[in-house]
Amino acid sequence: MIDIRPFASLGGESHGWLDAKHHFSFANYHDPKRVHWGDLRVWNDDTIAPKSGFPPHPHRDMEIITYVREGAITHQDNLGNKGRTEAGDVQVMSAGTGVAHSEYNMEDVATRIFQIWIIPTETGGAPSWGAKPFPKGDRAGQFVVLASGFADDNDALPIRTNARVVGATLKAGETAEYPLGHDRRGYLVPATGAVTIEDQRVNARDGAAISDVDVLRITAIEDSEIVLVDAA
Repeated sequence: MIDIRPFASLGGESHGWLDAKHHFSFANYHDPKRVHWGDLRVWNDDTIAPKSGFPPHPHRDMEIITYVREGAITHQDNLGNKGRTEAGDVQVMSAGTGVAHSEYNMEDVATRIFQIWIIPTETGGAPSWGAKPFPKGDRAGQFVVLASGFADDNDALPIRTNARVVGATLKAGETAEYPLGHDRRGYLVPATGAVTIEDQRVNARDGAAISDVDVLRITAIEDSEIVLVDAA
């Protein structure tokens, strides 16, 4: 089953400094049919104005993955972590027993991110933060694991949940496969471009909720940058 969720159908709000679109119920947007997809709870498509951002605020018991599409995001938290994550790269925060953090766009241009929240397999645990570059060239024509709760994904950022976040860059006409499995749920969003899944078109920033698929086959209609969450 593949349920296409066009970008125009997403909830969201514009706050001046932040233009937020929500693939799932979040803040003032609630759709009982779009509360979560398996353990995937949040997928926000955020555009943050220059020299602005999210002031310090708390989280607990959530795996929060930030995929930077354009610009850069600067993270700081009460654990003493601070870092700047650039376009194409990924940061992960395991909130655990609790952490307060800020996320600012300190750049002179708008920053665009996907903010992805996945429910942890176990609650509690010490909070943590990490970031890592993922060159788009390494993802050319294939999926690369960006964040993972599985020990054998050694090159990925660790998360405390039975899930993976993967990415690929495809040239127009290229096809990539991902072994999802019938017992898993996938949620795919092209950051740029357009692709087909089982002959269904998915445009940039549309969502595709996928289930009951053994091997996922994605073909690029245009040059495309793809992010996929594989969750229980």
